Amino acid sequence: MAITLGPAADGRTAEPFARPVRMDGPHGPWERVRDAVARHGSVVVYGRLPEWLPADLDHPRLRPLLGRDHARFRAMGHPQVRARFVASRLLLKHVACAVVEAAPEAVELAYKPGGRPYLRGLDQIDISLSHTENLLLVGLTRRGWIGVDAEAKDRPMLGLGTEKQVCTPYERSALAQIAEERRNAALVRLWTLKEAYSKAIGQGMRFRFTEFGFSPQDRNVQVLRPDGEPGTGAEWAFHTCLVDHAYTVSVAHFDAGFGDTSDTAAATMLDDGLIAALVDGTGEGSRAQ
Repeated sequence: MAITLGPAADGRTAEPFARPVRMDGPHGPWERVRDAVARHGSVVVYGRLPEWLPADLDHPRLRPLLGRDHARFRAMGHPQVRARFVASRLLLKHVACAVVEAAPEAVELAYKPGGRPYLRGLDQIDISLSHTENLLLVGLTRRGWIGVDAEAKDRPMLGLGTEKQVCTPYERSALAQIAEERRNAALVRLWTLKEAYSKAIGQGMRFRFTEFGFSPQDRNVQVLRPDGEPGTGAEWAFHTCLVDHAYTVSVAHFDAGFGDTSDTAAATMLDDGLIAALVDGTGEGSRAQ
């Protein structure tokens, strides 16, 4: 599966972002993920829904793998929603556990207000999740915050009123100057950048997309105010690439400069009592959210 990288934003972008890593199932090889985090501090991993969907969704093994999310999964009725939920959480947990050197059953996913996932007891690690069609996408960093988003590169957006709903005045003006045959792809890129940024700051769709923006063509990517003036500084880095020649993937990364967490092993990051609770199903880790 070929990966075509888009233009790097600047010198900062080359540091936090490695090439997206393809994982076609729980068997790995997970060394590629660990190596990316060791070198860059962050990693973006993607997989395909059929590769991460268990053959038997009623297998007893699924309950400890999903943890608290198992109750949410059981309450879902739509088959496609259930499938994406299970597969995306399994990918996320396996990515996280490859980095923290723990079994998937030993790490619990929890959710902040607004739905942003985090690893309970692993505050040094930040994660982000996205999925579209059959693509599953996970971002992980051990320094700062990360947000990821993916869309089909040819998803129709232009001429459907999307520009007025999600673009700032500056973005609409800049889009009008792009050749018509490239305008929809530029709008898809803007959408994924906005989604990734809003996920990184923990706002999701609660932050109106018309209140911040990006340049549709600028290689030095940064958040812009509605009038096109800079809205963030060097603490933010952004990157967009094409995965499998079919999906536009954007990553937003915030690094306040507090340094890196090189020791990400769960044995040193997690409280011993919390590990025991998660593994044996007792204590707070076993109660439904």
